[in-house]
This record gives sequence, structure tokens and C-alpha cells, in this order.
Amino acid sequence: MSETEPVAGPGLLVALRSASGTTLHEQLESALREQVRSGRLAPGARLPSSRALAAELGVSRGVVIEAYAQLSAEGYLAASQGAPTRVALVAAGERERPPVAATSLGARRRHDFDPGLPDLLAFPRAAWLRSLRAVARDARFGDLGYGDPRGAPELRNALMGYLGRVRGAAPEPEHTLVCGGFAQGFAVLCRTLRSRGVERIAIESPGYGPHRLIAEAAGLEPAPVEVDEHGLSVSELSASGCDVVVVAPAHQFPTGAVLSAERRTALLEWAEDEDGLVVEDDYDSELRYDRGAVGALQGLAPERVAHIGSVSKRLAPGLALGWVLAPSWLSGALTYEKAVAGGGTPILEQLALADLIERGELDRHLRRMRLRYRSRRDALLSALARELPGARVTGVAAGLFAPVTVPAIDERALAAAGLGVQPIDHDGITLPLGFANLGEQAISDGIAALARVVAQACASSGTS
Repeated sequence: MSETEPVAGPGLLVALRSASGTTLHEQLESALREQVRSGRLAPGARLPSSRALAAELGVSRGVVIEAYAQLSAEGYLAASQGAPTRVALVAAGERERPPVAATSLGARRRHDFDPGLPDLLAFPRAAWLRSLRAVARDARFGDLGYGDPRGAPELRNALMGYLGRVRGAAPEPEHTLVCGGFAQGFAVLCRTLRSRGVERIAIESPGYGPHRLIAEAAGLEPAPVEVDEHGLSVSELSASGCDVVVVAPAHQFPTGAVLSAERRTALLEWAEDEDGLVVEDDYDSELRYDRGAVGALQGLAPERVAHIGSVSKRLAPGLALGWVLAPSWLSGALTYEKAVAGGGTPILEQLALADLIERGELDRHLRRMRLRYRSRRDALLSALARELPGARVTGVAAGLFAPVTVPAIDERALAAAGLGVQPIDHDGITLPLGFANLGEQAISDGIAALARVVAQACASSGTS
């Protein structure tokens, strides 16, 4: 097969390049997805069989099968046993998203730069369904009882291997709690700390709003600690009088800062000296684009760090699955608090996630998504350079959003323009612009709308 020459499949025109750095099935997925979105492949159109297309393209049949399966999971194709694969009658790219609640000005979010959403259309439905079917078929009757409040042993064991391998963590299944996402895990931890006499907790400023809200709901007083380009200020933490801090060291929200090596060391020394606890919010750490993921703090000091992660950014928040890697001295109290609070996590979903991890499907999904998110991040940066060359962009080496600082603008003007973004006062007006759940054209259109809002604000204030 030529590395550069487009190859015509039966009724298709697909260009595959074996030396492109992208796998062949991902190239085929991208080409077919674009043809569906553009209308070149009409709804209901019949696609070649996997065998026929593989022969025409000169690739293995497995390449075509994997591409068809992924596009079927995303909703672009429709396939059933014994029937030809066809373009879905309502292609995924043409489906309207559920309406977002109107703002106070009555405008809808036409350009929703939600920084907390992964690409929901890319959820690996086929792989997830395969895991669900397998565990529903093979689960023991005993698995369907009340079970261990810490969660299914199969998932805790799978997390031990996965987080040790990809995050450099040191999880122990007996001290791992499965929870319903980050919020539940952090809430259980905060209630446990309050019951042990903790009254205050240090939080990053600016930081993730739910950290403060969840801590307050548990009866803890949040104490803001400054974050700069090197991450949390450990010297300010030391002066706060707190002995518990919640921090996102690998990719802070909303600044995008990575806790520097010097401050990582200082933070763990603070925890040791103060007999303190670091709560590590590990929400999107595998999604780096410049180098490998930054290792987890928990792997360096398991008895000083409570590590909380979830699949919200890795897969989808709707799964409501997460975990707490607890210090041994705290895990019993956490288990008790989770048990009495009645915060059980559905067992089949736990077993399905364990199966997904063990079969390597989570790794494969994240490899695909890193390529896609990097492309969308690059589209965002290009649009900003074109439309808002004066904007300052930081923290773009990882994650699902880019922190963009622009001149002062009225939040109501953003809403009126249909822009779904929440400004944060930090060295000016910083907008955490999420790009993962938007196509490249939608990103370009949204940045053009933002540029118009900024231009109007500058014209009104007489600035340039």
C-alpha cells in the first residue's frame, strides 16, 4: 500500500498512510467519520463488508473491524448480526445535544466550552457493552449481594495493577475504596476527617469550586492557599495552620499548573513534619500531550496521601465510578463512613470496569483520546492565535481545557453570545475553555464568538 496515495475502497475514498504515526484503524475511523459528518456517506448508506474493504485497502481485516466497531459505538454506523454495516439514519455528528438550561438572560449555550467534559460521543460503547455482557453472564450469585463496602475485590485488584503502572501509585486493595466518582469519595473523606476532630482544610485558590462546597457541607472550614505557575504555595500552606490540604498536583484547575518538583518535595515534607494529610485530586492525569503523565504523589508517600480518582475524564462522568487510595491508618474509618452513609456502587458496573481494564480497553481508549484531544487543543490554539492574538494561554500541555486570560469582559455578555464558560478572576479574567467535547469547527466558531465579545468590551472601555 502506498504511504501517500489515496486508495479507493468499494464506494469509498480513503487515504491511509502506514508511516503517519497514527494507527491504521484510527486513520480509517477518522476518514469514515469525516465522510459521515460531511454527508458524503448518506444516512442509511451501505458500507463494504470488512473483508472487502480490507482487501481493497491492503490491510488486515482486523483494522476494518476495529474501525467499524468504534464508529458503531460512537453512533456513526449501525451494525447488527448477519446484516450489512450501514451509516446510522441519524449520524452522530448531526444529533442535537440535549438543550442546556437557559441563562438568566434567556440565551442558550451555543458554544459550550465546558472544561469538565471528555468527548462523550467517543465513549467506547462496544467495549463497555462487551464487558457488561460478560460480567452479567459470569458474575457469581454472591456478587449480587450487599458485598464489601470498599467495593468489588476484582475492581480493587484491577486498579492496583492499572494505577501502579500508569500513575506510579502504590495502591493496596485492602485500603482501596470504590466510590461513586470524585465527589462521593471526597465527601466521605471530609466527613471522616470531621468526625476525627479536623476543623479546617486548605484548598487551592483559585481552585475547583466543589472542593470548597463539599468541605463546607461536611462541616469543615475551607482555608484558601494561593496557586501560581508552580502550583500550590507550600510556604503559604505552612502558615495556614491547617494539617489537611486538597491539591491537584498533576494538572491544577483552573490554572493548568503542574506542581513543581521542588514543591512536591516540600509538600510531602510538610505532611511529614505536621503529621498532616494531602488529598490528591487525580482527575485527568493520563491526558498529557508533551510527555508521560506526572507520577502520583501517593506513590511517594502512601501513608501521607489520600489519592482520589475517577473515570469521569477517562471515560464519562455518567458512569459515576471512582476510587480512594487511603492511608492504612484512615481506611477503616473511611470504610465505616461509606457503609453507614449507604453510598453503595452498582456491582455490575464495578465488575465491567475491572474487565475493561484487564482487557486493555481503557488503555486503548485513552491512546485514541490523547490523539483526538491534542488535535482539538491545537485547533483551539490556532483559533485563539487567529481571533484573539492578545490573549494569554497557559497550562495547555495536558487535560481537557486551556486557561485563557483576556481583557475584562461582562459575564452577561458571554451568556448573551451563547458562550458556556465561567470566568475566574485570576491575573485578569481567566476563562477555562474546554475543548474535548467540541469538534474543531465548533471550537473555531466559539472562539470567533468570544473574540466579538472581547472586541465589544474593549470598544466600550476605550482599550485596544
